[in-house]
Amino acid sequence: MPYAAYQVPVPLPEGHGVIVASFNRGPYLVSAAATSRLKIDGRDVPFGSEGTYHVVVPAGPHEVKVTDFIGMPMIKTRLTVQPGAAHQLNFRFGGWRNRVRDGHGTDVTTFGLWSNYLIMLITLGVGVLCCGGASVLAALANTSS
Repeated sequence: MPYAAYQVPVPLPEGHGVIVASFNRGPYLVSAAATSRLKIDGRDVPFGSEGTYHVVVPAGPHEVKVTDFIGMPMIKTRLTVQPGAAHQLNFRFGGWRNRVRDGHGTDVTTFGLWSNYLIMLITLGVGVLCCGGASVLAALANTSS
């Protein structure tokens, strides 16, 4: 049975619970949630963009992750869903790290990729060091000849 995300609470079948997933926009020009994919137990769960969504799942353990548009994990967590219960997960795309918190504000992230901004800063820093270092060495080699 494929999972579906609803913007409103839905009736729960016997032996099922609900994951209430909230997504923020993040500090990006294009909303991080708009370009992401939600996966529960490896199955795609179509959802809109930032906001709150209700996903009915069977009771038991589940792996919940958010991937980028090419499938690379950005945020991942595990939880055990109780029958008839709602489990809140707040996916937060931040300036430094991507995190997921439960309904009590506890960080339940099992994997949180650094944000795109931090990856860009590191890449630019390494590029400047490599290219700048190579330029300095080339200039020193030219002056010694």
